[in-house]
Amino acid sequence: MPLVKVKEKFQITLPAELREALHLAVGDLLEAVIQDNVIVLKPKVVVDREEAWAKMEHAMARVTDRAPHPNQSPQEQEEEIAEIIKEYRHDHAKRRA
Repeated sequence: MPLVKVKEKFQITLPAELREALHLAVGDLLEAVIQDNVIVLKPKVVVDREEAWAKMEHAMARVTDRAPHPNQSPQEQEEEIAEIIKEYRHDHAKRRA
């Protein structure tokens, strides 16, 4: 198990094997929490809202109706959209790893 030394200004350096295992890069953010007297660092992704909305608007402009059931209720349409977004997020996470 790698050791981490607390330096001046309470800075630490994460060992290379940990950085590589989590695919961390300079500038990445980590959330720090205490759990049962243990410091836990979790990688976090921060999304710029304006950029996210711009991407969403761009994506929505490319959407075409290909629903096999044109008589879907609004709830069924929302569930289908949610499933498509879930699949996209899953595929996107795989590409990042």
